[in-house]
Amino acid sequence: MEKLKRIFKEKADKLSVEIKDLLKTHGSKVVGEVQLAQIFQGMRGITGLVYETSLLDANEGIRFRGYSIPELKQKLPKVEGGSEPLPEGLFWLMLTGDLPTNAEVKELSQDWLSRAQVPSHVFNTIDGLPREAHPMTQFVVGVMALQTESIFAKKYAEGVNKKDYWSYQFEDSMNLIARLPEIAAYVYRRKYQSGPKVTNSVAMDWSGLFANKLGYDKENFRELMRLYLTIHADHEGGNVSAHTSYLVGSALSDPYLSFAAGMNGLAGPLHGLANQEVIKWIFQMQKDLKKENPSKDEIEIYVKQTLSEGKVVPGYGHAVLRKTDPRFTAQAEFAKKHMPQDPLVNVVWKIFEVVPPILQALNKVKNPWPNVDAHSGALLVHFGMREYDYYTVLFGVSRSLGVLAASLWARALGFPIERPKSVTTQNVKDWLKGEDQIWGE
Repeated sequence: MEKLKRIFKEKADKLSVEIKDLLKTHGSKVVGEVQLAQIFQGMRGITGLVYETSLLDANEGIRFRGYSIPELKQKLPKVEGGSEPLPEGLFWLMLTGDLPTNAEVKELSQDWLSRAQVPSHVFNTIDGLPREAHPMTQFVVGVMALQTESIFAKKYAEGVNKKDYWSYQFEDSMNLIARLPEIAAYVYRRKYQSGPKVTNSVAMDWSGLFANKLGYDKENFRELMRLYLTIHADHEGGNVSAHTSYLVGSALSDPYLSFAAGMNGLAGPLHGLANQEVIKWIFQMQKDLKKENPSKDEIEIYVKQTLSEGKVVPGYGHAVLRKTDPRFTAQAEFAKKHMPQDPLVNVVWKIFEVVPPILQALNKVKNPWPNVDAHSGALLVHFGMREYDYYTVLFGVSRSLGVLAASLWARALGFPIERPKSVTTQNVKDWLKGEDQIWGE
């Protein structure tokens, strides 16, 4: 994909000069103030990272290079006759800042298809795990096994000018993105379909091909995958999967190593694993109430019972957002178009009406609104994918687009290894008494 590679390099060279000028003129300027609570509470809200591909606004939601999700749905290229954006187009946008043409996206799809062959030892490595291993475990092991193919690692070992790091990282990133659907589909069919059969490659877009390899050949499901893999791709740099990938990559770990690290973060219940927790909670509610489609009054009673037991309602609340997640809205619009009568989808919509007022009344929740995880499972179940412990793998395939595009920018701009300062609680106590200065090496 020489055109995309050339455009990216031109953009990176230009921005690199701008950043050097910024630092020369304003490098000593203080950015914000850090509160003591922030350093004890997960560095929440501390601005300490430049991440080029997306930005999360608390009141507006995620923007990719300035474009909102509704704008992307309208402006990004689509397959002929389709209505959902192609994630290839989003990757192009995140990497260059420019909306791609239909021809450019089609060329990128074909480029990824040409890179999609996975070495047999990757499947053999996955096969060394028990079939009952969590899908994310199998997925990450597959990515780590694929690391033997890293061009960056080989070139670095040979000795290469640091100005060329980005070029080899570009090739690694393109190869990894191209091969992830094959690995993810292998995990799915191995664990749930009594065999690792993978559909033969055909000339198709990245999402459509992934859907086929999973064993789903309906066009509506392919459309869902195009939407899903687009809206889950990135969420600025502070979330666990993005930040972990960025942090590990800052040590010059190759894209395979840094992406695998990020996926281990995504597998946490407070991050990407939440999507399986949502549908599991809904299934349990249906079972406990002995109703497939309970009323809003019944849901309200069940929600209050869940909260009274010291539990949370999965899919509600977000560390940054203070409104309904636009990714939830995009999925709800898809459901209204393709499956408005689906009982499970209607339960999700009822929960949306019931939960926020309950959480608001508690006065303990800053964001009572649904996040992306609150809806995605119901869409997948509609098409027959009830294996909810696999959903985070889908999230991971999508997230590769954002974290790898961002890592390319970090390398092209020559950003250094990440190394924040840490202190002990005793340091803080001494500082509060005026006996220690903790804000420096």
